Amino acid sequence: MQTWCLVSISVLLGVVVRWGVSLNSYSGAGKTPMFGDYEAQRHWQEVTYNLPLQEWYFNTTDNDLNYWGLDYPPLTAYHSWICAYIAKIINPEWVELHKSRGYESPAHKLFMRTTVLVADLLIYIPAAIVYCFYLTEGSSRKKVSTLLCFLLYPGLILIDYGHFQYNGASLGFALWGVVALGLGWDVSGSMAFTLALNYKQMELYHALPFFCYLLGKCLKMGSLGRGLFLLMRISATVLVTFALCWLPFLSDPSQALQVVRRIFPVARGLFEDKVANAWCSLNILIKIRSILSSDSQLYLSFACTLLTTLPSSVKLLMKPTFWHFKLALAISSLAFFLFSYQVHEKSILLAALPVCFQLNEIPLVSIWFLQATTFSMLPLLLKDGLLLPYVVTSLAFLYFSIYLLSALDRCSEDELRLGAYHKLLFFLPKMNLACITKWKFYVSMAAMAGLSIASVALLPPPHLPDLFPVLVSTTSFLHFLGTFLYFNVVLFSGPPHRKSQKKTN
Repeated sequence: MQTWCLVSISVLLGVVVRWGVSLNSYSGAGKTPMFGDYEAQRHWQEVTYNLPLQEWYFNTTDNDLNYWGLDYPPLTAYHSWICAYIAKIINPEWVELHKSRGYESPAHKLFMRTTVLVADLLIYIPAAIVYCFYLTEGSSRKKVSTLLCFLLYPGLILIDYGHFQYNGASLGFALWGVVALGLGWDVSGSMAFTLALNYKQMELYHALPFFCYLLGKCLKMGSLGRGLFLLMRISATVLVTFALCWLPFLSDPSQALQVVRRIFPVARGLFEDKVANAWCSLNILIKIRSILSSDSQLYLSFACTLLTTLPSSVKLLMKPTFWHFKLALAISSLAFFLFSYQVHEKSILLAALPVCFQLNEIPLVSIWFLQATTFSMLPLLLKDGLLLPYVVTSLAFLYFSIYLLSALDRCSEDELRLGAYHKLLFFLPKMNLACITKWKFYVSMAAMAGLSIASVALLPPPHLPDLFPVLVSTTSFLHFLGTFLYFNVVLFSGPPHRKSQKKTN
């Protein structure tokens, strides 16, 4: 009973922090003519409620795709329609065709913020509770601590409740997929992840580990008999789930093709603002845009993404354990963020989710990375007027996670999984890698704090107007690349040897 009281308090704290952030500004507030992501979500409600389904993804006189045209899969569109239906009942002006463009009012802001919280309460938060209590090891206190840190991760809160999006819905479905696979419910897990894919196409960041884990498990059970039967059930579940999500668009091939074009707008180019990925960082030294054609950029990013995800995918295929699966999710999502085509700064949330799975096992590295992901979105958060929520949530997460998870005390080489580095760096004198890692953490936190202050307090030189956003993205890129290499080393060095380790095959 005491444990579930602590769980309730943790969830309540998570909700209070979310609602506190929601009281602040949002993307594009009062900024005509396009406003921002808040208006994009509201506009999708307007479009899905007032127009026939066949026009949702097409450019028409009533649906100008240049004005926040719908560019997410069908499940997002259905969610927008449900929200619009409720909005119409409360106040028809919120979704009135054409006339509601740029609509802003305190009542409407309250409604929009509430829809995000409801999605979290129905999908993301329950999945986090189940994961922390049934798929992590340790005492009940340790599980509650992990849950609280999981729910206080500032990156997701600031984007969904500040900037304004519904990432908790897609990440929640993906989290339910991970939970189901961890509990051995492979068919249910496949369905949950398929729903995540049909909510946001960026869930492709997680797709390869799901595929390799399930296929590897089927092969391990035998290519005939039980393994084949499981593979058929999973395949049928995925196909049926996809078919149900896309059913209204399948009657006309042109409809389905248009949805695909909107979901994957490759014509936009390789770059999307100053993102902390390989291409934006490399472009500082080598002007990729002027050297390579658009097609060459697409092929290069595809090849690099495939090559960087391949080793962990093959390893997972050969050893389909839940431990390998969780690490492969982090590696795959980081590889996609670092090397794939047209990456948004908010896409780092897809890598943050699987790193949250490591909070219980490798707390210091996980906290370090999660802080870096929030820091990487600083230019966007400042643009949205979210400086105060950024500072408060980041400091709160850092304090509670380090204190509750004893992150600075669990810094031995075994606990940080640094043993393999001695073999890789055999040509160097033996060093205390645990001590070095701890000091690097301190230096990193100081650098992020310093750049955060400089971005707010200092004016960049006139000839370098983007100096601070570039420094933020480059610093974040180095953190992400280091974490990507670290998780690869951990994956290939094998699971920790603990007598109490739960078998997760």
